[in-house]
Amino acid sequence: MRLGIDVGGTNTDVVALDHGRVTLCRKVPTSADIEGGVRQALRALLERDRVSALDVDAVIIGTTQFLNAIVQRRDLACVGIIRAGAPIGTSLPPMADWPEDLVQAIGGKAEMIRGGHRHTGRDLGPLDPAELDRAIDRIAADGIRNIVVSAVHSPVNPAHEEAMAARVRQRLPDAAVSVSHELGGLGLLERENAALLNAALAEIAPRVLESFGTVLRELGVHCPYFLCANDGTTLNLESVVRHPVLTFASGPTNSMRGAAFLSGVSNAIVIDIGGTTTDIGILRNGFPRLSNTVVEVGGVRVGFQMPDVLSIGLGGGSLVQAAGDVIGPLSVGYRLTDEALVFGGSVLTATDVAVAAGAAGVGDRQRVAHLEAGVIESALRRIGAMLDTGIDRMRTSEQSVPVVLVGGGSILVRRPFSSGAEVVTPPNADVANAVGAAIAQVAGEAEQVFASRILNAGGDAALEGVTARASQVAVRRGAAAATLRVVDVEHIHLSYTAEPMTRVRIKVVGDIDLRAGAKST
Repeated sequence: MRLGIDVGGTNTDVVALDHGRVTLCRKVPTSADIEGGVRQALRALLERDRVSALDVDAVIIGTTQFLNAIVQRRDLACVGIIRAGAPIGTSLPPMADWPEDLVQAIGGKAEMIRGGHRHTGRDLGPLDPAELDRAIDRIAADGIRNIVVSAVHSPVNPAHEEAMAARVRQRLPDAAVSVSHELGGLGLLERENAALLNAALAEIAPRVLESFGTVLRELGVHCPYFLCANDGTTLNLESVVRHPVLTFASGPTNSMRGAAFLSGVSNAIVIDIGGTTTDIGILRNGFPRLSNTVVEVGGVRVGFQMPDVLSIGLGGGSLVQAAGDVIGPLSVGYRLTDEALVFGGSVLTATDVAVAAGAAGVGDRQRVAHLEAGVIESALRRIGAMLDTGIDRMRTSEQSVPVVLVGGGSILVRRPFSSGAEVVTPPNADVANAVGAAIAQVAGEAEQVFASRILNAGGDAALEGVTARASQVAVRRGAAAATLRVVDVEHIHLSYTAEPMTRVRIKVVGDIDLRAGAKST
């Protein structure tokens, strides 16, 4: 049996998945300290539903704690970065486009040295060990022990970054080193940004994992546990400590994976309405469509893969104002059961509108009996318009695809969408996010740039090499090697090169290796 847990802004959900079937689920308000809500949800499942902790094989958790730390500028470590690419790579220094408050929060100290590679993988310049040592010494003199190493075009040839990382670890054995080519693509600044954010989380990551482990041990659950990643897959504990930024978008991806599993629909628009926000994304072959553009996290452009998701300020806790013409983005969030009218509070929320309209049976309907029919109608019309606009923004063609509706706030949808799409609301839709966590597999990605003539001539051996590297990443993250399969091969033709070049990215996924994957609690 697997337990899937998703910590949302309003609710914390937990489901039990046994032989591919959802057997039990619980939903509790998210606590301010995160772990409290997880403890409460698990206790409800284990004690009230009489689930034996001995039957649990794995626990998979989706959380936004690391993302919240960046957005809120809290608990961040001081970070230093060494970039190899001088002299041509010095025109835009690291963190050049960052918000000033975030730069101050991590105390970013940057050193630039010679080295790096061309887009073909050939050396741009030699890596000078003495110059590297001086850069390490200057960063260490400030007491910084969370260090990023980056080099121009390192995803094509990681040799200089790997040498830099090895030297930093040799000189500073207590340092946490983030290596940029493990986190991003060819874009130097975006790749560095991802690595810098990752390094800033180096000290909080072990504490978060230990807090979850403590909760599980308190409840007698002694099995491997994992955290969910951006792409709908999962990471073992070692990988989370090494790359906490890869958990940033686990919430919406869990919902989309859960929507595909519960509905049996692999290609669809997924609308996940929570307590605070609505996430709209696209399912392709059962996995979320990933963004091909650079995304922003906490005001910083990052270069790692994130799901292509549109978030709007609409949820069950959204405030209803202006006689129903304004919904959100303000929300009571996890205080819904205290502040909404139907629960005895004094704030008119979208949930109150749904109850008054007869769409939901939560709380006390008599507490919203006084709402005027015009207010209810205006609010429902506004909710529908917000969702229609979101769907239009995410669609890439006029072709009709089903809409899978999930999330506890799905009760807010009371009328057809303007696109006329078929609407599917599967069983257990309100806990799709936790289901997505429970079914998560393990992924690995690798990329390389080839001369197009090599690929045009067949290129099977070249692609096999990239696949092998992606498989190694997946196994390191906790995948069972025998279950790996290729799920995506992307070819991107590069512009402005003397010889036609193609960037190839390959992604593999596999089942969690419970025998050798994660540490147990």
